[in-house]
Amino acid sequence: MKTYGQFCPIAMALELLAERWTLLVVREMLCGSTRFNDIARGVPQMSRTMLSQRLKSLQDAAVVVRVPAPSGGGHEYSLTRAGQELEPIVMGLGHWGKRWASSHLEEEHFDTSLLMWDIHRRVDHDAIPQGRVVIRFKFTDAQAGQRYYWLRLENREADVCFTNPGFDVQLEVKVGVRTLTEIWMGLRKFAEAVRSGDLHVEGNAALAKQFPRWLQLSTFAETKLQA
Repeated sequence: MKTYGQFCPIAMALELLAERWTLLVVREMLCGSTRFNDIARGVPQMSRTMLSQRLKSLQDAAVVVRVPAPSGGGHEYSLTRAGQELEPIVMGLGHWGKRWASSHLEEEHFDTSLLMWDIHRRVDHDAIPQGRVVIRFKFTDAQAGQRYYWLRLENREADVCFTNPGFDVQLEVKVGVRTLTEIWMGLRKFAEAVRSGDLHVEGNAALAKQFPRWLQLSTFAETKLQA
């Protein structure tokens, strides 16, 4: 580990936490991910080798512990008290980033896999009718292989699939990557995107009317941009 050569606690914390990807791994665990594959899905552009290295560093620093999974298969990762105390710091960075760094999203910031992974974690299950609801998202401007995603809502659980899960689809959402990202981040209103023709919800009419209420948007959607 590289050192700043300073006794300042800020410098010593940054020696551990300022390595590339480290705080995003912590973010994923604060969002509830405990299995390696789930953490990886929240950082889709991070190599699995790098993820293993960062998790090992966090374990060595007693920020994360690795324990056998309750199911008996594989292992899970959880935050220690030191890791849990990072929550206000990570959330504070998110609110700061929304206010000061998110006003101009560039093409390199858009990631359909991360967007859909975020969306599946922020579903209002109380607003969803009983039974299984499957929504297919079609990103009209995405590259091949990143154009279709399926969101399955059932038994108060949400699952996002990158290949067709084989269930009947009740709704299809046709939208551009930028449009849905801006809606998700609170930079644009859902209804305005519909009126402009940038977003279409097709299928069961009753479910289509309810659909906007199912998405709770990003944790930072209500944070205002700095004028």
